[in-house]
Amino acid sequence: MRIIAMTVAAGLPAVAFAAPTAPSCPAAAALPGELAGWSRDASGKTIYAYGDDLSADWSPLGAARTALPLHRFESLRYGGATGQRPDVHKFGGMIPIETKRRGRLIVALDAGAWIDLVQGGAVVKSVAHGHGPACSGIRKMVEYDVTQGRYLLQIVNAPTASIHAMAVLRD
Repeated sequence: MRIIAMTVAAGLPAVAFAAPTAPSCPAAAALPGELAGWSRDASGKTIYAYGDDLSADWSPLGAARTALPLHRFESLRYGGATGQRPDVHKFGGMIPIETKRRGRLIVALDAGAWIDLVQGGAVVKSVAHGHGPACSGIRKMVEYDVTQGRYLLQIVNAPTASIHAMAVLRD
């Protein structure tokens, strides 16, 4: 049987399989109006809470693509329970988000990481998950129904020591 299989295989033409190519992206991906801030760069600071005052007046994350430094697990003390167990080899941090009215909050990230939105120590349940538009650089989007107030975005298990994030409120 082995001889027949080898004979049949030797008689077949060689077929080369090309690796799939990555889609080419235009210089600037078209973003819907609510995500237009992703094209503006900003920088921010994350709270790592090992001695940081969580009630201090930290600058909130807003509607611009914001570079955030992250911290090693051992230096983090989150403001609320995380929905995923922190990995000691990954990074995280926290940043406040302020909402002026009720609406749908969209949080966008350029890398894979777990996020929790916390208010008053309780985790706010997400209502939608997805990815950004093709070629936009937005890897992950999570949506929450929120009311007016101050929230804490907890970033858990990011692969690198920095991440870009944005928070935008829509009706």
